[in-house]
Amino acid sequence: MSLSARAATALRLRAHDALDRARGRNDPLIPPRRLQFVGAGDFAAVGDEFLGHLVDLAGLTPRSDVLDIGCGIGRVARPLAGYLDADGSYAGFDVDPRGIEWCAARYPADRFSFALADLHNLRYNPTGTQSAREYRFPYADDAFDVALMTSVVTHLQAPEAGHYLAEAIRVLRPGGRLLATFFLLDDESRAAMRAQRTSLTFQHPDEEVAVADPALPEEAVAYDERWVRERLDVHSIEPGTWRGKPSASARSYQDIVIACA
Repeated sequence: MSLSARAATALRLRAHDALDRARGRNDPLIPPRRLQFVGAGDFAAVGDEFLGHLVDLAGLTPRSDVLDIGCGIGRVARPLAGYLDADGSYAGFDVDPRGIEWCAARYPADRFSFALADLHNLRYNPTGTQSAREYRFPYADDAFDVALMTSVVTHLQAPEAGHYLAEAIRVLRPGGRLLATFFLLDDESRAAMRAQRTSLTFQHPDEEVAVADPALPEEAVAYDERWVRERLDVHSIEPGTWRGKPSASARSYQDIVIACA
């Protein structure tokens, strides 16, 4: 993006921030729009959506200890701040220092913690010094009841993705649940791609792992369902709208996978 384009975008977002303040939209846990780097969609609405998924699909309760893998700038932390009680806790980590710094300054440190992972990722942290395929999550074994990975595996190549899934299961207590979102390659999604009904098209979708843009593989990565099942004890799958399903019949944009520890 050119300097002029970045300047125009910054001015537009600052104008939206000013309009939000004028309309009384001043939730202290919603970051200014110019800092919302976690993807498309309404920040609060998407966070509230995933709180519902965690409760309905992953067994979240107000007493749960929750790990948010790739927590961004607190999109899911915000609704959890009002849901978890004094016995519950939240930990999140991310590669982007902006989100970690912003959240650490706004959430209660006795129940919410945020850690920076200086990991190399061409899309989100190209100057990172550590490899995601070797990164050990900074938490003990059996530390959490629920783990969340939204739009994380979709930006990791296979060695890193497999390692992240293994680490997520490691830090979950027996009986805990992982909620992770994917672009899953299966008969339905491949047929939808051939019919040009999907919102994303992946190169070589008949392979085990496929990317949307070979020049920037981390932009969007899809995995064959069998690849996922070989690495996780899959409890359920909720297909997403990305594959051309109507919104009324899908819970979210990406496919949701619930796995058991």
